[in-house]
Amino acid sequence: MMRVQSPLVRAMLVATVALIGFNLRPFITGVGPLAGSIQKHTGLGLQGMAMLTLVPMLLMGSVAFIGPALQSAFGARRSVIAALLVICCGCALRLFSMSGWSLIATAALIGLGVAVIQAIFPGIIKREFAGHVGPMMGLYSAMLMGGGALGALTAPAVSSSTGLWFVGLAWFALPAAAALLLAWCFLPLDSGVGRTKGAARLLLARPRTWLLMLCFGLMNGGYTSVVAWLAPAYQKRGWSAEASGGLLAVLAVSQALSALTLPLFARNAPDRRPWLWFTLVMQGIGFAGVALAPGYAALGWVIMLGCGLGGCFALMLIVALDHLPDPAQAGALSALMQGGGFLIAAAPAWLVAVLHEATGGYEAGWLGHLATVLIVALLVLRFCPGRYASAMRASARARQQGTVLPTLAVMPTQDTR
Repeated sequence: MMRVQSPLVRAMLVATVALIGFNLRPFITGVGPLAGSIQKHTGLGLQGMAMLTLVPMLLMGSVAFIGPALQSAFGARRSVIAALLVICCGCALRLFSMSGWSLIATAALIGLGVAVIQAIFPGIIKREFAGHVGPMMGLYSAMLMGGGALGALTAPAVSSSTGLWFVGLAWFALPAAAALLLAWCFLPLDSGVGRTKGAARLLLARPRTWLLMLCFGLMNGGYTSVVAWLAPAYQKRGWSAEASGGLLAVLAVSQALSALTLPLFARNAPDRRPWLWFTLVMQGIGFAGVALAPGYAALGWVIMLGCGLGGCFALMLIVALDHLPDPAQAGALSALMQGGGFLIAAAPAWLVAVLHEATGGYEAGWLGHLATVLIVALLVLRFCPGRYASAMRASARARQQGTVLPTLAVMPTQDTR
């Protein structure tokens, strides 16, 4: 049952969704533009720098598997508030992170908080905005990408103005504290509706869950590599830290705009696949451009990459929620998709570093991601909405044992009902 809320409270809840999403990426995107300073002062090599992305991604993947259990044990509201506190503390601790390993430890701490939010928050959005899931997931995704833009732009600017590279990373504790305050004041109490206990085990028995993980992971592998290595790649070509950070910010802004607008266009589409293929085409063009002609129309390649990655991220979250009508169960499926997906996505940034050391350039890594885009385009063929119900149906043995999830059925694809 939808809660009756005043327009002001509703508006503040929307702002809470936006600001929470805003805090989930700056700690990653702020690292690339400062790579030179971080390596100089901490002694981290290329593979060590890759750990600043790989470790949080591993946590995002691992923790997502226990997201439904956390929600059952502590409630969605408490879990999100605790996670925001962890993010705030992790960012603040970067003021004292003068070594490579201490910096990686803060990345792990922040990644833990981000992982909990990503595992639980889509279900909250579906519960609180049942009639507007697409636009609200688009807003959440857009603000997530917008936070990435903030990280890429402000980290080198704050570092330059203070003369201290670690301040450029630590200041993100401030927006995290603001999100914590809004969540404390406006995030609704848990309704107690929807069952998640045992959902992970049952959902993992369905091949569709693993397909969603694979597609989400391969797509986000491109994001992790671009965030980790786009700025260093162009610094190698003579760009300054500020200029390469600006390029990363353009990427993030393009992601945000695409994540916000494409779900709006696709909200009444009975089939999301044409929109997913559209985003994959843009990714393919972008990866081909930065691999084969990086010095020509660099801004254009980055915009194409950003639009493709951002739109695909938002649409994949919506596709996962489309599969099940119950918000808690759909949230559990989304959490598992992100869990397996981020475990897969953790590796590519490190692999690009290995390929760079072997070849002396980033081109091989970008071409590898181009091949990955083609693979995902083929896998997306399976996401026919008419088959969602059969894909999520329990096996005959599970039904006989009485362990089937309740009300497994396809989610209507329209967001306005």
